Amino acid sequence: MPVFWLSDTHIEFPHPSLANEDGILAVGGDLSTGRLLMAYQMGIFPWFNPGDPILWWSPDPRFVLFPNELKVSKSMRPYFNQRKFEVSIDYCFRDVMLHCQQTRRSGQPHGTWITDDMVDAYTLLHELGHAHSVEVWKDGELVGGLYGIAIGNVFFGESMFTKVSNASKFGFISLVRKLKEKGFALIDCQQATTHLKSLGGKGISRKSFLEYLRKHTMETNQVENWKTLLEE
Repeated sequence: MPVFWLSDTHIEFPHPSLANEDGILAVGGDLSTGRLLMAYQMGIFPWFNPGDPILWWSPDPRFVLFPNELKVSKSMRPYFNQRKFEVSIDYCFRDVMLHCQQTRRSGQPHGTWITDDMVDAYTLLHELGHAHSVEVWKDGELVGGLYGIAIGNVFFGESMFTKVSNASKFGFISLVRKLKEKGFALIDCQQATTHLKSLGGKGISRKSFLEYLRKHTMETNQVENWKTLLEE
């Protein structure tokens, strides 16, 4: 399959099924709000190294988690029973992104994929009510968190970080439980990790993933004020 070059001015994407065998669909374009929202609703996301052109991906299979299939291991239960962490939502979105940016992961020789331009673009999405962060606290210190985008009843997870063992997992489980209560149908995890597999994530075909998006991103988001989501 060819990789498509995107216009910097005209916002459009080729169909995700045209991605190559690695999952790369297109190159170029920008990180404008309209382009990002169109991409996620079509099952496409940006992922590239600093200094390189923007790469747009739509892998097959797609790794997802259905909220009603969340798995909480026995080792995690004491964290909730004993309330070892506190969790908030949308308290400090940009700080969460910056912590994720600073996290170095194996297989990323160029360091982070979260560029400064991405931080600015997703922070704007947050200010417009599309992107959300989960913060995990211990004794008043931010020790873990994650962020992503919500469209309809689908949450598109982007990245997470942890400074203390199981902090990000605690935040993720807290979010999934609440989104399940609110009727969310799907959480996009993009690509498989051992961490997410242990929580119940699994791969589905791109075709199935796009069918879920067509149905559930058009629904009205059932969460109005994300800052009070965990208090309800």
